Amino acid sequence: MKHFLFITSPQRWFLFAAMALLPFLGYSQQRDTLDVLFVGNSFTFYWNLPQVVGAMAASQGIPMRIRQSTAGGATWEQHWKGEKGLSTQAMVKEGKWDVVVLQNHSTGAIDQPVQFDDYGKKWIEAVRTSGAEPLLFLTWAYHSNPLQQKAITEGYTRLGAETGTDIAPVGPIWSEVRRLRPDLDMYSDDKHPSPEATYLIGLIFFKKLTGQKAASIPNRLQTKDQNGENLYLSILAEEDAAFFRQLVDESGLPRFKGKTPKN
Repeated sequence: MKHFLFITSPQRWFLFAAMALLPFLGYSQQRDTLDVLFVGNSFTFYWNLPQVVGAMAASQGIPMRIRQSTAGGATWEQHWKGEKGLSTQAMVKEGKWDVVVLQNHSTGAIDQPVQFDDYGKKWIEAVRTSGAEPLLFLTWAYHSNPLQQKAITEGYTRLGAETGTDIAPVGPIWSEVRRLRPDLDMYSDDKHPSPEATYLIGLIFFKKLTGQKAASIPNRLQTKDQNGENLYLSILAEEDAAFFRQLVDESGLPRFKGKTPKN
């Protein structure tokens, strides 16, 4: 016996409407790529921080395109003037970024406060003119002088308040690590981050840029080289990674004011 399915007019209209919406429903579930440019110096490129942030995002299925414009010891003024072989202005103008992370020389807020403010404001305006949103990378004190942190924090906080610019408070969270876990070696030398510290910094930027918790970030992070071979960016003891993740998640870090990936 043959069976026939009869579709009434209201049912037919609903079926056609649902079929028409399928492509759009599928598209809405896809996440937009977040395009991020890191501008800075060795505090940014040590232990491949930009790639670490990208690997953290990839581990959670969040697409990011991350690039950097960095040179050892570079200041915002040197980035602006194209010194040290930098072409940061061109990268900002032509890159179609969502976020540009701005990190000045480690003691710029202390030793050159006028240049810090002047070129910080130049860069913030240039980034916004390009259609992106700036994010200030508040750095940490040297190992030999933790008292530097107060002036560094004040410099970035003042600049952020005067320009309405969001801040990634790496330095203050780093100081908490030094207080809570003095056994952890956060420095490669007197000023540069260790691999453990770079993992912490990566967590801060991951949480800031995505608004998601750091709790599920693995303690081992990897990427691929041009031949498809694994490159390990970070391998931490799980107990140390868990401490960093909990600290970042409990830090009260507000979500970035600019574009973030859709959940």
